[in-house]
Amino acid sequence: MVKVIMGLKGSGKTKQLVKNINEAVQSENGSVVCVEHGQKLTYDIDYRVRLIDAKDYGVNDITMLKGFISGLHAGNFDITHVFIESLYKFIGENRTVGEEFLDWCAEFGKTNDMHFTITISDDVALATEGMKKYL
Repeated sequence: MVKVIMGLKGSGKTKQLVKNINEAVQSENGSVVCVEHGQKLTYDIDYRVRLIDAKDYGVNDITMLKGFISGLHAGNFDITHVFIESLYKFIGENRTVGEEFLDWCAEFGKTNDMHFTITISDDVALATEGMKKYL
């Protein structure tokens, strides 16, 4: 399952993401991971969430992000939910690439019994048809 929280800067995406993360860590039996670009959420989320600053690992495009998530899963099969803060900071502001990544997450999540929640800083009205199915 993939859920996208999309909106322009200042629309409350991060606040909603933090709420979803803290709810997930309370209700899910497996590990919860949050991948961010820069250390922004350190003091807002539950200490049991594995918070990863992807900048520390040089993640800067879609291929690296897919590999990074695959590696996280390979190292811990107990991951039930991955949260990604600000997708465009990883892959650039390309809606087609964003849609491709969301489809990949849906397939990867289905195969490995994982959920994804991803924030995208963009106008919802500009979302592609492929993105809209995850809103």
